[in-house]
Amino acid sequence: MIDILVDIDGKEGKGMALKKSVTIYDIAIEAGVSPATVSRVLTGSAKVSRAKKERVENIIRKYDFKPNALARGLSETKSNTIGMIVADIRNPFYATLFVECERAATRFGYTLMVCNTLGEPELENRYLEKMYEQRVDAIIKVGGRVDELVSDIAFVDHVNRIANTIPVIITGKLDGSDCYRVNIDEMQAMELLMRYMISLGHQDIALIGGRGNVQSTVDKRSRYKQLLKRYGINVRKEYIVEGKKYDDESGYQCMQKLFELDHLPSAVIAINDFTAVGAMRAIHERGIAIPDDISVASFDNTFIAEVTTPKLTSISYNYQEFGEKIIDTAMKAIRGEETTRIQLIPSELVIRDSCRKLS
Repeated sequence: MIDILVDIDGKEGKGMALKKSVTIYDIAIEAGVSPATVSRVLTGSAKVSRAKKERVENIIRKYDFKPNALARGLSETKSNTIGMIVADIRNPFYATLFVECERAATRFGYTLMVCNTLGEPELENRYLEKMYEQRVDAIIKVGGRVDELVSDIAFVDHVNRIANTIPVIITGKLDGSDCYRVNIDEMQAMELLMRYMISLGHQDIALIGGRGNVQSTVDKRSRYKQLLKRYGINVRKEYIVEGKKYDDESGYQCMQKLFELDHLPSAVIAINDFTAVGAMRAIHERGIAIPDDISVASFDNTFIAEVTTPKLTSISYNYQEFGEKIIDTAMKAIRGEETTRIQLIPSELVIRDSCRKLS
């Protein structure tokens, strides 16, 4: 690191009072390369293209950058830490995925550091900056703004600034971002569940929970309507119930709206296990039997599906494979190896006691 003197307009000047530290990370950002590339230029490595080498050298000359031996050694050292930012660790989906990512990271000798945003955009920005400042080797983003149907431009710019030097892996989408993606195949997941329900003789099938500004929910709703039409079943708009959140209270409120209809569906698909728990509570309060009077199923297959009464039929993802793919992608990106930019995680149907065949 070196210090340069600048005036209040940001211009370099001799004898000015305000100091700004310049590191190889600053040079990397300005040159649009990784810190490792800057380090290779400084050490005279032949593994840098001529164009990148010239960009880096121009910036080094611009700031008269002369790292000391300690700084050069630090620039070549990995932190062996990966940062993970999740929307809400209390949700068992996020908790389960974190555990599998942690197991996979440990096998590579890495520590996984988790931050919880509680759905607050400002916290997402703050944690991204914190992880960038701490020089983690990669950042994993699960939930929050990477799930939004319309990507926030300012957030995309923020992520891209960081992705210039630190690999960023997301489990949703972020249009215009330079991120690696490991996503659940939402379309396939809905198809598995809908085909099962229809095979049981259900045609009055409701889909409850989730918000229309979340990509995964939009994908599920789209395939739900498509499959109804494919099987010659009318799409009833009143059977698609929007939720405020993805928790049990939202599921309870969604189910109450279905009770207001003249015709109750024979089957209810909840957007996740949390939502299903709330719906089942509302159903039990009405003295309606599951699955004798109404079938219930959901997505995510967390531990919740095993502890409900009756046990819940749910779409499962191979969380171990999910976590391993995320970490494997991170490790390849850290090493500068080629890796697939978008990968999909397949689903499977776990049949339990909450659905029945219509006579």
